[in-house]
Amino acid sequence: MLPLIVILGPTATGKTKIAIDLAARIGGEIISGDSMQVYRHMNIGTAKIKPTETKGVPHYLLDLRDPDEFFSVADFQKLAREKIAEITKKGNIPFLVGGTGLYIDAVIYPYNFTEQENVLPYRRKFFSLAEKKGKNYVHQLLRNIDPVSAEKIHPHDLKRVSRALEYYYVTGKLISENKTAEQKKPLYNLVSIGLTLERSLLYQRIEQRVEQMMVEGFLEEVKGLLEKGYSPDLPTMQGLGYRQIVEYWQGHYDLPEAVNLIKRETRRFAKRQLTWFRRDPNIKWFAVDQLEGNYDQLLTEMLSFVGRTLYLDVE
Repeated sequence: MLPLIVILGPTATGKTKIAIDLAARIGGEIISGDSMQVYRHMNIGTAKIKPTETKGVPHYLLDLRDPDEFFSVADFQKLAREKIAEITKKGNIPFLVGGTGLYIDAVIYPYNFTEQENVLPYRRKFFSLAEKKGKNYVHQLLRNIDPVSAEKIHPHDLKRVSRALEYYYVTGKLISENKTAEQKKPLYNLVSIGLTLERSLLYQRIEQRVEQMMVEGFLEEVKGLLEKGYSPDLPTMQGLGYRQIVEYWQGHYDLPEAVNLIKRETRRFAKRQLTWFRRDPNIKWFAVDQLEGNYDQLLTEMLSFVGRTLYLDVE
């Protein structure tokens, strides 16, 4: 099996920095495992790495589509697996780094997805219904069919609500009953590293990240997307942070309200990320906060774990 190192965890745990430093030590190349970083012009709100921050480590699956172009988890699965094979063929080690649990699982486990041409008519239908009757109406449709999924997905997260409905109408099965990571065997010689932080510190970092997004120009980024003609109703524009700033520009909130909403929804998102990843017994967890003052020791422990698992000389 091909080797694969996965760095995952909730938002604001430092995945990007750790992945770059590990990859630089062992000849790694990084594949983004974030569902929003595939879109052009969406940089600040997705915490997309800047070219000046890569330390020469190649990064892939960034800026692949415009915000109004269709890109599914099946598309991601195909491209990521191809890139893993390419990186390995060059003699380097592929890293998959991100916090989108479904996208990461879709690559490393044998997930089968429906063909996108079958999905698209349903997606258009549900987004049209949301526009006409509201997102709560579409969420109730899901609750009627799959209450387990409905309980886990916020009514305003139309992208995920639609995905669960699409899955049911195309396959006849409930997405909540899809085989979980515990029941699947990895397709790769896998090293999964999970990053955790004590909750109060995680929430503090989330607050700092959102504040930094505003300093870096997130308001202007969203305004620029609207001025380019991208509809506020696009799934991408309904993404975390983007929806709240769109609604600020529409006059629904003042700026402090919008920023506080982003912080709150990001905290909730981090909790959902942890819930997803905790199901997977293949993940080796590292408490980043316990080694906050000794970053080199944290890297050394991770490198040692990678070396033992993949039989690499990482000294």
